[in-house]
Amino acid sequence: MRTIRHLVDHQARERPDATWLIAPETGATMSFAQLQHESRALGAYLLGLGLNKGDKVALMLHNGYQTARLLIGVMYGGFMVAPLNLLAQPSQLAYVLEHSDTRVVFTSEEFAGRLREALAGIPREIRVIAIDPDATTIPGIIAGATALPEVAEADDALLMYTSGTTGKPKGCVLSNRSVCAGGEFTSSAHQLSAADRVLCAMPLYHINGQIVTTVAPLVHGGSVVMPHRFSVSGYWELVAKHQCTWINVVPTIIAYLMNAPTPKEKNLDVSRVKFCRSASAPLPPELHRAFEDKFGIGIIETFGMTETNAPCFTNPYDPAKRKIGSPGTAWGNEAKVIDPATGDEQPRGTPGELMIRGDNVMTGYYKDPENTAKTLEPDGWMHSGDLGYMDDDGFVFVTGRIKELIIKGGENIAPREIDEALLKHPAVLEAAAVGIPDANYGQEIMACVILKPGMKCSVEELANFSTQELGKYKTPKIIKLVSELPKGPSGKVQRLKLLE
Repeated sequence: MRTIRHLVDHQARERPDATWLIAPETGATMSFAQLQHESRALGAYLLGLGLNKGDKVALMLHNGYQTARLLIGVMYGGFMVAPLNLLAQPSQLAYVLEHSDTRVVFTSEEFAGRLREALAGIPREIRVIAIDPDATTIPGIIAGATALPEVAEADDALLMYTSGTTGKPKGCVLSNRSVCAGGEFTSSAHQLSAADRVLCAMPLYHINGQIVTTVAPLVHGGSVVMPHRFSVSGYWELVAKHQCTWINVVPTIIAYLMNAPTPKEKNLDVSRVKFCRSASAPLPPELHRAFEDKFGIGIIETFGMTETNAPCFTNPYDPAKRKIGSPGTAWGNEAKVIDPATGDEQPRGTPGELMIRGDNVMTGYYKDPENTAKTLEPDGWMHSGDLGYMDDDGFVFVTGRIKELIIKGGENIAPREIDEALLKHPAVLEAAAVGIPDANYGQEIMACVILKPGMKCSVEELANFSTQELGKYKTPKIIKLVSELPKGPSGKVQRLKLLE
């Protein structure tokens, strides 16, 4: 049975006292039996608030004991969890909260002000529950005898919003089956067992942190160390102190670690670490080799998407069989390469669009049948929007994207979102953003701007304006003032030509 409830119940029955979660800031731990107990209590509490099976419960919290418990517990109870991106501005939050039909939001005092600002423009009532994410209990949530609704594999479990080329986020509907399949594929690909422990430095509003490091241990019976956020200064101390056997990162984290002292220089023992898993953005081969040389830890490069519950390609567990520069072969799901124009499958070595089919693939986009139909074929094949080819061994090499998304540090950013923010400035006539290579983030943001006739505005003023509208993370690293933008016959901006 592929449901979150089945996974939790199985581990609670087989290994009740084994540790599932470690919260390093407080030292609190949660066993599988505790997770089961608290998930049942949370389900009863939500029913008591008047929620019904399938209703949406949002989380706006940094990583912590309660954040992990709520992520799993909401799905356990038969509801749909909708984590909110902590980098989102109030207007973005308002759209997601309204579009998702969220009924309840769990947050902390740290984010309550920004959340209430977002909720101010939503006409319907959304209940806000402020908690301490580091506490081991939530006031008012106690164990009871309330029967929870039955949960089936096809029932919705997770609603994850990801940026699209339109600028408005799209809500990926992920079933219990797909969420569990993501954990299964991770566990089997990396040969994980109950003896394994991972350090989760990825936020729980990201599919990587949710599936790879939080759900997967429910499959193989292992455990996860979950600090509030990534810290380069304390990273290896956590790995050593908690005897982690693998680490899960993105290229940005690898770049930061490369510029920090090694465990050996800190006199730390990290010999239990069997491998480093890299995902969410392409890993430059030179950075890959430099990390392995410096730390003596092999990297397993992988590839995943929100729409596929993180993993869909991975390099082999055996280091001798890995290929640097490739995210590996299809694992758990099927993959093929097609001609984007005809839909015909391409022979090995011929580039085209990567297609994916499997139990890990999303059900569709929430309340968006048009984009769902464009992305999912009737026979289950999903358009990834990524361009690449397969070699004779089935290894995928990604060469570009059909979609115009910018992927910065593993976060999807729609170029149009940047455009529209800049266009709010009274001096801006036209704006177009594009992704540019970056050693630390994989991609950074560059924006080209045309000013209105007779208007003057400095790059610094536009950067400050962007920060106010978008937040620091989405503010373009480079802003260029130009006299024209390259356009095609239809008048659409040809973004790739901005890089020429």
